Amino acid sequence: MVAKKNSTQQQDFISLQDLFYMCLARWQWFVLSLVVCTGAAAAYLLATPPVFNRSASILIKDNTKGQSSSADATGFADFGIFTTSTNVNNEIGTLKSPDLMREVVQRLHLNTSYTTDGRFHRITLYGDNLPVNVFLPDLPDSESAALDIRLAADGSIELSGFTRNSVSVGDAGVKGRLNTVIQTPLGKVEVKKTAAFAGGTSMLIHVARTTIASAAGSCSGGLSVTRSDEKSNIITLSYRDVSIQRADDVLSTLISVYNESWVKDKNQIAVSTSSFINERLGVIERELGNVDNDISSFKSANLVPDVQEAARIYMDQASEASAAVNALSNQAYMARYIRNYLTSETNKYQLLPVNSGIDNPTIASQITEYNTKLLDRNSLVSQSSTSNPLVLEMDKLLAGMRSALIRSIDNQLVSLNEQIRSQQASGGTAKSKIASNPRQSKYLLSVERQQKVKESLYLYLLQKREENEISQAFTAYNTRVIAMPGGSNMPAAPQKRNIMLVAVVLGLLFPVVVIFIRENMNTTVRGRSDMKGITVPFVGEIPLSARRRRRMLNHKKTEELTVVVKEGSRNIINEAFRVLRTNVEFMSGSDATSKVIVVTSFNPGSGKSFLTINLGISLAIKGKRVMIIDGDLRHGSSSEYINSPATGLSDYLGEKTNDLDSIIVTDNSHPSLDILPIGTIPPNPTELLFSRRLEQMLTELRNRYDYILIDCPPIELVADTQIIDKLADRTIFVVRAGLMKRSMLPDLQAIYDEKKLHNISVVLNGTESSRGRYGYKYGYKYGYGYHYGNKED
Repeated sequence: MVAKKNSTQQQDFISLQDLFYMCLARWQWFVLSLVVCTGAAAAYLLATPPVFNRSASILIKDNTKGQSSSADATGFADFGIFTTSTNVNNEIGTLKSPDLMREVVQRLHLNTSYTTDGRFHRITLYGDNLPVNVFLPDLPDSESAALDIRLAADGSIELSGFTRNSVSVGDAGVKGRLNTVIQTPLGKVEVKKTAAFAGGTSMLIHVARTTIASAAGSCSGGLSVTRSDEKSNIITLSYRDVSIQRADDVLSTLISVYNESWVKDKNQIAVSTSSFINERLGVIERELGNVDNDISSFKSANLVPDVQEAARIYMDQASEASAAVNALSNQAYMARYIRNYLTSETNKYQLLPVNSGIDNPTIASQITEYNTKLLDRNSLVSQSSTSNPLVLEMDKLLAGMRSALIRSIDNQLVSLNEQIRSQQASGGTAKSKIASNPRQSKYLLSVERQQKVKESLYLYLLQKREENEISQAFTAYNTRVIAMPGGSNMPAAPQKRNIMLVAVVLGLLFPVVVIFIRENMNTTVRGRSDMKGITVPFVGEIPLSARRRRRMLNHKKTEELTVVVKEGSRNIINEAFRVLRTNVEFMSGSDATSKVIVVTSFNPGSGKSFLTINLGISLAIKGKRVMIIDGDLRHGSSSEYINSPATGLSDYLGEKTNDLDSIIVTDNSHPSLDILPIGTIPPNPTELLFSRRLEQMLTELRNRYDYILIDCPPIELVADTQIIDKLADRTIFVVRAGLMKRSMLPDLQAIYDEKKLHNISVVLNGTESSRGRYGYKYGYKYGYGYHYGNKED
């Protein structure tokens, strides 16, 4: 069972070779399909306006955002606000933005389109070929409208075909003149001349105005913005339009609008920055004034114009006071030493030190004078004695001088002590000032630090305010045009070569698909290969000739009786019947009892009568005596060959006549061929066939004919065939290609296996004479040097 299923699947599979031969047999389909497809492609090309592709390239400058023309290298980078570099992908998105395209539409008035009638399609008018411009001031931008303008040679115009939001608003035409305001159902309409206007000609212009948003969306659909390379800052803009000039204008205007928008954004940033800087300058200026006041007040209150200088002065004062105290202390020490020296009895007549260190000229002169007198006295004593009156006088004088000198020294000591106390007080004051200086320094340092920071920030903001003002006046574009809008003047679409190529491919593909689907959906027997799964003996294959095919098509598969076998003919179908005749003779052999052959099928219209008549003629041509009995008592198809005589088999079986020879008709063209028609169509054919006269008749005919062919009805419709087959020797079962379902082949095999019919064999009838696996192949199987075609002799 599995093997049979696999075999059926293999039979259902169509190989490429089989498909090729099927297509070759139906070449007319391909011719028709090619004509239809190429014709449709040609009509499409004629009816479709050409679309042109224009492109432009721009370079996005990197690291230029927020920079002024005066500071290309750094600009505001140190300001900490505009430090990001240009993102090319962001700029691509900006170029695609609807807002930019909406501005382009408004500038170029692309929401209003102008066309005129052409031979195959409407021609777009724009720029150099647009003679007029139409303005609808009363129509809101949110509404659409359309109208027709007929320009006359004398300069007058007629407006008609008014529609508003796709609704007709007026049928009557309105006349007027150019450059004037005309009142119409759409409101005021003004038609102005353009530079391309040429008087003296007349033409019809179709005007359609859409909303700005709709026009921008349509234009955005034709725009393509791509990056040339991932590592490049070059952007390529492409635009597709039916007008070359309009496409170039859209690209140029888009670049201009983008640059203006970019500059506007940068200037807006600069304005905001200027406002921010001015605000901060005011705040810092107030804070700086407060800091200055604090410093001034502190210095005034503390008498410290300069903390560092004051500290130095206090240090000098303290040092000077300390030095003065030391010097005065030294003088006081020396003064006390001299006084002790003077009061000492031991040193009463000793000289006093001249360089005493006492900074007093009076005492110094007194000491000098005292030493002089003491020298004179000592000299006098050395020359005389101490009792010398002069010596005594001089001792008295010296004693007075010593008393005066001691008093002077005492006074000097009092003065020195006072000076020491004064210097010590001055040094203490300086030291206290020095002790308080770090706190003052710390306060002044923090305040002055704030002052310096605010001064630096103030100066910095002043500088940036000037740079910002310059940047507003000299902001440079962040783009540079690499390639101006341009491109080929050859249409980018529709591509005629590709469309025609697709049309040809489709023209060839459609029939192939139809044939393939048709063959895969075909559940009937298609040819010999479909019958490989059964073991019923196969005796022949009869192709469908061109004449029979035409008749089948004209009569909706109800085949008329056609004689195709002719003596001397060498076409395919005659060769097929010769093969069938040879196989029948071979199966019959020399057995005289194998003469009665029943021809039947499953389906009506399988060609039983056709096969019976033509097989009988083929045997008769060979000289065999052949009897053809029309056993289909319900239709009598074989009887039509001899014009259906009124008396025949049914009359004989019904005992209306006993003369068998009188109802047998001899073929005029073939004397050895006799035909027994059905005669009167009986109401009870089955009962007649049960008559013993049928068996007696066949017994008698066996002795008179070499072959007796009985054309019987289909076996599953009536029981006639089974009744006749009991008296027959062999059964030829006709399988009609394209008629009998493949699912019935197992039933045929069951009939053979169960021997329901005598010595059954199969004839395949009506195969297509093509070179596919289901087709007839007598052209090469039975050539033997002859040329066989489909032409019937």
